[in-house]
Amino acid sequence: MMRAISIEFFKFRHRHIYLMATLFLLIEVIFLFMGMSRSISMKPENANWEALIVMFASMNGLLFPILIAVSVSRICDMEHKGNTWKLLLTLSIKPGQVYAAKYIYACILILWVCIVQVLSIAAFGIVKDFEDPLPTFLLIRYFFGIVFTSLAIVALQQWVSLMKKNQVIALTLGMIGGFIGMTADLMPSGVSRIFIWSYYSGLSPVSLSYESEELDFIVRNLNALLPLMLIVIIAAISIYLAGSMHLSRKEV
Repeated sequence: MMRAISIEFFKFRHRHIYLMATLFLLIEVIFLFMGMSRSISMKPENANWEALIVMFASMNGLLFPILIAVSVSRICDMEHKGNTWKLLLTLSIKPGQVYAAKYIYACILILWVCIVQVLSIAAFGIVKDFEDPLPTFLLIRYFFGIVFTSLAIVALQQWVSLMKKNQVIALTLGMIGGFIGMTADLMPSGVSRIFIWSYYSGLSPVSLSYESEELDFIVRNLNALLPLMLIVIIAAISIYLAGSMHLSRKEV
């Protein structure tokens, strides 16, 4: 297994995939920081951690599915070119091991993106001198929400990317996921929870409330989010196992 993982890192050492993912994230970070700065300049009371987290959670629903689709497609596309599959089999590496190695590599990449985003949020609040202290526990909850959701989406995108040589299909799925993730809060909760992309906002520790025609930020109770987090974890495991078994039975 370690041999398969080391091969993945070796194959992508010159493809700058980490740089691509980081630059993609920075576009989101810069855009949201500009919007937040304008909001604070108009209403200084908007300088709070809850508003910042809600903005990122909402935008993640749009951009993260696309980022994951592009990244996973690049990671998997190499196996469709030439005789890579046959070469790996001659090295006594099983398809299931390749599947696991690619999933681990993609998850490490997305984990890096999530870490950079959370650190960026913390840095922005400190630079803008938010009145409240750094909400470490709130950011940790936010971090795990986007990580667990991303693990499930990576599993789905990898399944499609490895099964279909035409990567346009996988990229289209990512764009559809981004649209669903962006509009999930407008759907009834029972409907939105069917779609895995909706959990970027669904697992956010902060939500919006429109009562008495006023906008309020509500910190969600951790116990209320645990069932949703369990659903995401089960979905990630189920999708991964289904994709791995599908690949193992496929002739390569």
